[in-house]
Amino acid sequence: HTFDRRLPTVYVTGGAQGSQQINDVVGGELPWLLERANVVHQCGPAHVGALSARAAGLPAGLAARYHLAPFVGPELPDVLALADLVVSRSGAGTLAELTALGKPAVFIPLATAAGNEQAHNARHLKESGAAVALLGDVTGGRLREAVGPLLGDPGRREAMGAAARAHGRPDAAERLVDVILSAASR
Repeated sequence: HTFDRRLPTVYVTGGAQGSQQINDVVGGELPWLLERANVVHQCGPAHVGALSARAAGLPAGLAARYHLAPFVGPELPDVLALADLVVSRSGAGTLAELTALGKPAVFIPLATAAGNEQAHNARHLKESGAAVALLGDVTGGRLREAVGPLLGDPGRREAMGAAARAHGRPDAAERLVDVILSAASR
């Protein structure tokens, strides 16, 4: 795969199993996305076939910028370091990771998550300028509207990343205090 270093890199993930919803919407917009970015797509083992077939139909120049992986393991820190933008679910673990790294994100919350926790998380970050949240029906058009301005504007990604970082710290400090206190009280 030959990533074009002049273009931003987008990391797409639907979690370990992948997400049919995210894979479908991103898969449908691959030509558009790859015109504007390199894409690392963690799609889940069950979805590799369908997306590989879709990638096979891309012009060679675009296909070279598309890296499809069933799952991302130990290399995740490298992938996240490389990513200029992340498109993902908005579970608590993902949020903690992305805010700690100060990564701008477009969240596509899992609608059926307990108490709609993911939508709540995504909305919370959206309100503080740390992410874009796609709630409700997610279409290719809505994905383009969310991702396009971020891909085209490094300053906007920078500001969003800074907001994410600011968001990530308070929790981390509290958690650290909890860990220290629980260790001290043993």
